[in-house]
Amino acid sequence: MSNDTIRLVTIGRIFHRRWRLLAVLALVGALAGYGASLLFPPRYTTSASVLLPGQWEERELLTQVDIATSSTVVDRAAAALGWPGVSGTELRDQVAAKASDGNIIKISGTADTPERAQRLADQVADQFVKFAARIAGGGTDAKAATGPAALRKQVEETNRRISELARAADPGQTVESVQARTELEKLRTSLEEAMTKLEQADPANTVAGMVVMGPAARPTGEAPPTRVQLVVAGALLFFLLAVIGHLVAARADRRLRTEPEIAAALGSALLGTVDVPGERRGGHRPQGRGPRARIRRLLGVDTRWDLPAPQASGDEAGRRIRYRRVCARLRTRVPSPRRLLAVVPDGDEIGGRAAEQLAAEAKSDPQLRVVRVPVDRPVVPDRDTESGVLVVLSAGSWTAEELAGIAEACADGGHEVVGIVVAGLVRTRPTRTAARPSDEATLALAVRGHATGGSA
Repeated sequence: MSNDTIRLVTIGRIFHRRWRLLAVLALVGALAGYGASLLFPPRYTTSASVLLPGQWEERELLTQVDIATSSTVVDRAAAALGWPGVSGTELRDQVAAKASDGNIIKISGTADTPERAQRLADQVADQFVKFAARIAGGGTDAKAATGPAALRKQVEETNRRISELARAADPGQTVESVQARTELEKLRTSLEEAMTKLEQADPANTVAGMVVMGPAARPTGEAPPTRVQLVVAGALLFFLLAVIGHLVAARADRRLRTEPEIAAALGSALLGTVDVPGERRGGHRPQGRGPRARIRRLLGVDTRWDLPAPQASGDEAGRRIRYRRVCARLRTRVPSPRRLLAVVPDGDEIGGRAAEQLAAEAKSDPQLRVVRVPVDRPVVPDRDTESGVLVVLSAGSWTAEELAGIAEACADGGHEVVGIVVAGLVRTRPTRTAARPSDEATLALAVRGHATGGSA
C-alpha cells in the first residue's frame, strides 16, 4: 500500500471493512456539530432595498455602499431603535450592504430574532436615505441650499431683461429688427434648456430621489450556519477525517507484503507458500477478551482492512499438496535427524495455524516443534537437538526491522534459519456431496482390494 496509488478499490475497501467505525465517527461528528450549535445562538437576516434613480457609475455605487454601512448611519439607526444595551458599535457587525443590478443597494440586518432583524434593516435603510440627502445639500449648508433658488431667480431676471430688450427694439419690420428679436428669443430658449439640464444633472436632486423599496421581509428561517448545517458538517468532517486517516496510515505502513522482501529481511530462502482456510466471516479474528477487545470487535477494527480479500482456494487435497512440498524441500536441505523449530511471530494467527498444519503433515520427518516468539523482544530457545529454524509467518503483518530482530534472536540461540514459509488466507469453496476421496482413503481402498485378491 505504501508504494501504490490510491484507487477507488482502496476507498471501497475502507467503506466495506470499516463501515461501523465510520458510522460511529460520523455520529460523534454530528454530536460535535450539535454542541457547536448550542454555543452560537440562532441568527436571522433580512434586507431592505434602496433605489438610486438616474445614471450611476460603479465607483459611485460603491461610495453609497460605504455610506450605508458608515458609523454615522449605524449610530443614527441605533439611536432610533433605542434597544437597551445595544450601541452603534455592536450593530456595525450586524449590518451589511451591497450594490446589485439596477442601481439598487441592498442593506442587510442580522439579529437574534426575525422581528429585530426586520426593524434593523428598515431603520438603517431609512437613515441611509436621510443622511445621503443631507450630505448632498439637503440642509447642511445654507448657502448650498439657497444656490438653486438664487440661480433660478437670476434666470428669471435674465428672461425679463430679454423681454425688455425685445420690446425696446425697433418695432418695425426691418430686417435688422426682426433679426434682433429672433436672436433674443433664441437666447431665452437656450437659457431655459440649460437651466432644465442643470436641474436634471444636479447630484443633490438625484440623491434626494432615493427611495426605499418597501419594508424588509420578515425572515422565516435562520441564517447560515444553521443547526442542521452544523450537524451535517460535523458528521461529514469526522467521516472524511476518518477516511483520510486510514489512507495516511496505509501509506505510512512499512509492513512487508511480498515474499522476496520477507526472505531478504530474514536472510534465508523461501521454501514455499501455503494456504490457510479463512473463517466464514472473512478472516481470523483475534481471540482477545476484556472491554477493549469487545469494543474493537464491535467497531470492526480487530481485523486488517488494507489486505486484499482472500482468494478462492481449491479443495483440501490441493492445499495439503502445498504443505507436503514444503516438507520435501526441508528434507533436501536438512540432514538427518531432522529436528527443527517452527518459529512463528507471536500474534500471527495465520502463521500459527500454518505451522501447526505443517507439523501435522510432516509427522516425524522432519520433526517440527512450534515456538511462538514475541516480536518486541524476540527470544528463541537455545539449540539442543534441533538442526535449524523454519520461520512460518503471514505476509503483510511485520516490518523489516521486526523480522530482522527474529533472525538475530535465532542466531543468538545458535540456530540457523534454514527456510521461510509464507502463509496466506484463502476462502474455502463449499463442500460437494460427492467429494473426492483423500489420499489416505484411496490408499486404504487399494490395500484392502489387494488383500482381498490375494486371499482369493
